[in-house]
Amino acid sequence: MSAIHSNPVDRLHGLDALRGGALLLGVLLHASLSFFPQQIWIVADDSRSMGAAWLFFAIHLFRMTAFFLIAGLFAHMILARKGWWGFLRDRASRITGPLLAFWFPVMAGIVTALVWNAWANGMVVPGAPPPPPPTYDWTNFPLTHLWFLYVLSLFCAAVLILRAPFAWLDRDGGWGRFVDRVTGALVGWWTPVVLAAPLALALWLDPAWIAFFAVPTPDAGAVPDTAALVGFGLAFGLGFLLDRRRDLLNRIAAWSPLFLAVAVASGVAAWTLVGGPTVTPMVEPTAQKALAAGVVALAVYASALAATGLCLRFLSGFSPLRRYLADASYWVYILHLPLVMLAQVWVQDWTGPWWLKLGGVSVGVFAVCLATYELMVRHTFMGRWLNGRRIPWRRRPVEAVVVPAE
Repeated sequence: MSAIHSNPVDRLHGLDALRGGALLLGVLLHASLSFFPQQIWIVADDSRSMGAAWLFFAIHLFRMTAFFLIAGLFAHMILARKGWWGFLRDRASRITGPLLAFWFPVMAGIVTALVWNAWANGMVVPGAPPPPPPTYDWTNFPLTHLWFLYVLSLFCAAVLILRAPFAWLDRDGGWGRFVDRVTGALVGWWTPVVLAAPLALALWLDPAWIAFFAVPTPDAGAVPDTAALVGFGLAFGLGFLLDRRRDLLNRIAAWSPLFLAVAVASGVAAWTLVGGPTVTPMVEPTAQKALAAGVVALAVYASALAATGLCLRFLSGFSPLRRYLADASYWVYILHLPLVMLAQVWVQDWTGPWWLKLGGVSVGVFAVCLATYELMVRHTFMGRWLNGRRIPWRRRPVEAVVVPAE
């Protein structure tokens, strides 16, 4: 196990590995939806299994929470390195810009998959007038899976708003030292419990909370759910503070086996309490809902910290493959969902076990995403836009010309 240096300029390869790994799991996560035992997704495959729901639940517990923790750490790193104006330009270009640029083509791909699925299942009658289009406003505008960029933009805006009063408080450095001490007291075996308390309260008070989906996904509307802001905001804030105290990453890595054990135990208990894959909300703030909210919240943070600590502990060395996947992860995240839906429609009536079809959809989509990343993004201006750097195409070394002696 390699030690993690506390120098803010050091690259944390373990977090790169977590980012790339979570991306791979994201493709698998969305691909699994069509194989649930009951239909909760627009595409319902002929081959279904409870195993697909177990897979989704395990991935969904930690994936986006871990993403926001990484995003918070990177946000502080950029703010410290570039100042508030450089931070604003960087986040506007690389977070808000892709949201605005890719929302329409992503939505067009999703609509194409929906129309194809309706036609394939006989829900479109030739010659019949099309159904009226849905109406959207600020309360239900579809952010699709790009909601992550929207919420992250809100968090970055909050960072800039809060920067001025905190900078005023920290004129002599005393406030910063106090915050660092509080961060040190926060990080330990107790961290998942401390973070779970406010999230559990937010989930318990949310009348629309669907327990199977853990932290609500704010994929529609301009105002995210309170529970989503609390759950993901706490992870972002912890990551932001950890960049000031990178020595604490070693502590998270050291406690990762305990975090993993707690994540497994609480995750199994959460599955039992929420009743498996269901889309029925727990409306009333009952004692049963309070217990489910507490266990789910604990599972969310224990699993996210376990994933973070294990990657820091065992994947902290440089790997060209992991670095490549980390660089490609942003593009795959943007592109994958319409491709997953199209692939699900294509294979939904094929004969075969669910796990084989799920693997085929995931591998096929990932291959397309990586191929387009290599050909269209990595070596072009889009690589600089999305990843902050453009990797030049490799050139053959020029062979030396030998001039024969006369």
